[in-house]
Amino acid sequence: MAKVELKQPIVEEISANLKDAQSVVLVDYRGLTVEQDTELRKTLREAGITYKVYKNTLMARAFKGTAFEALAPYLEGPSAAAFSSDDATAPARVLAEFAKKAEKLEIKAGIVEGTLYDAKGMNAIASIPSREVLISRLLGSMQSPVANFARVLNQIAEKQGAAE
Repeated sequence: MAKVELKQPIVEEISANLKDAQSVVLVDYRGLTVEQDTELRKTLREAGITYKVYKNTLMARAFKGTAFEALAPYLEGPSAAAFSSDDATAPARVLAEFAKKAEKLEIKAGIVEGTLYDAKGMNAIASIPSREVLISRLLGSMQSPVANFARVLNQIAEKQGAAE
């Protein structure tokens, strides 16, 4: 069996991960201990993020012709990719949070919803709260004026009831 035939299933696996991905983040994992790597994989899995180490040439081949082709120049040295199809900012958030504990983990670059970001850009993306948090903040800010108005009406009714 030729080497190309052996590598084709791996390229297809990467392509399948890219198919529905809203974001892909590349990291340099050099220097992580086995315990740190295991913890990182567990954290990413719990967040619904696919994380895997692939050869750079195979990732470059899978990225070719897709929206993630701009990541090819960042495929130098050991690279791992984190794919997310649900929450576009989740990989950046989880990886940046983990990088605070494991300083050896380095975010190289990423594409979030079709836009390429370098390491600084990915750290900025990581500071964006999750969709659920943003929705709850929006609903809280919409509910606050109504609740305050209801309290004021209640206080007015209580004062008028006490005056009579």
